Amino acid sequence: MITGEIKNRIDSIWDAFWTGGITNSITILEQMTYLFFMKMLDDAQKTKEANANIMGVAVKDPTFKEGMWHNPDTDRDIPYESLRWSVFKNKDAEEMYRLISNDAFSFIKNLNEGKESSYSRFMANATFLVQNPRTLTRIVDGIDGLDMNNRDAMGDVYEYVLGKMAASGNNGQFRTPRHIIRMMVELMQPTLQDIVCDPAMGSAGFIVESAKYVQEHYKSELLKRGNAEHYKNGLLHGFDTDSTMLRIGAMNLMLHGVDNPDVEYKDSLSTDNTDENKYTLCLANPPFAGSLDYDAVSKSLLAITKTKKTELLFMALFVRMLQLGGRCASIVPDGVLFGTSTGHMAIRKEIVDNQRLQAVISMPSGVFKPYAGVSTAILIFTKTNAGGTDKVWFYDMKADGFSLDDKRNPIADNDIPDIVARFHNLEAEAERTRKDKSFLVPVEEIREKGYDLSINKYKEIEREQVVYEASDVILCRISALEEEIVAALTDFRTKFM
Repeated sequence: MITGEIKNRIDSIWDAFWTGGITNSITILEQMTYLFFMKMLDDAQKTKEANANIMGVAVKDPTFKEGMWHNPDTDRDIPYESLRWSVFKNKDAEEMYRLISNDAFSFIKNLNEGKESSYSRFMANATFLVQNPRTLTRIVDGIDGLDMNNRDAMGDVYEYVLGKMAASGNNGQFRTPRHIIRMMVELMQPTLQDIVCDPAMGSAGFIVESAKYVQEHYKSELLKRGNAEHYKNGLLHGFDTDSTMLRIGAMNLMLHGVDNPDVEYKDSLSTDNTDENKYTLCLANPPFAGSLDYDAVSKSLLAITKTKKTELLFMALFVRMLQLGGRCASIVPDGVLFGTSTGHMAIRKEIVDNQRLQAVISMPSGVFKPYAGVSTAILIFTKTNAGGTDKVWFYDMKADGFSLDDKRNPIADNDIPDIVARFHNLEAEAERTRKDKSFLVPVEEIREKGYDLSINKYKEIEREQVVYEASDVILCRISALEEEIVAALTDFRTKFM
């Protein structure tokens, strides 16, 4: 857990950016990421150097080598040593600003070898925006107290920074609430044999949480070389069309101990994405309410649902990307569940008739506040290409542990533990009635109702008959109360006026 001291340190760094003229939250996070990376490189090498000294050997694959580094941006030769955080942090403000803005930043932009490439390959268009030495000094002093080798602590730090970005009201669309991501990961239970993908990764929340789940549940298995290799290079995959978010997502993964994730710049819905039958698990919160031209969309997706709506095209993408037996859990806007357009009907029919739809979890509209009030649901299905939908499990989530207003304060009511427990014991759900929060619906009934997947179509509302008193009885009671009020006023006037 992140301590109050570290929170205060991050808040101070954030304030330094604001007072230094950088007020866009995603720009702050991006600039902070660059400096995190610089310190991470130096902290990692210091650990290597300490181990090498103990063993009496040379440092293997040092990031900061002996001699000079040629800066292609300035066409100057710079000592590697001067690019290290532990060196330039001790310089005076003007000299440190020059070394970071001109040289160290150029160094990480051009760092294209070894495990660091997962982050540095997205740096081509990056720009250093801290405008003056005084601001940079405050930021560096704040970051200097963070231990970049403590991946658990730094992962918590980055989560806190992402939370500040969302709370600021800017770019909140990039961040699905962490507890909702965790719930979806616990529902799907990724394993070391999985190949996980989020084709709309944003800040890589689903990929990070999948990595953490595997770390927690397969500690001993990760000690085996083959499993460790798959974890580092084959387990986690993500795409995005925003270079800034790719940098942020790659840093998020590195700070959670995933040094070389497969994250790519890719338009998932376009013909550039040819992934088919490749992944065993898709976890995503794809963009809602977008609309694309048919010419820009992969024809294989239009063959499943001919539509311009991104929320429907992503569902088709999951079907195409998954291997047979692959699983998907995706957040969708409520319109996907009951929309009557040809595209809406086609994707629901595809998932119910050709794949195996397992669950529809309806979430309250306040889950994405304060930056969105849209009602959403989670669809869970398995790719079979041969049907298999038998009974679909519906759950009507009423609370997620936080108030459903803009403040999102913690509260006691929380359906998430119940959702996870019940999903992993669906046999026991057969006894539930349509009056309960969760219940099973036969696929035949879903077909009869036009493939409508909204829970209200199947939920039985229990109505209690209320018997009111006759109107003349109520009027008599009102008259008696009126007489009492008049008597009390008369008594008051007699005594005090």
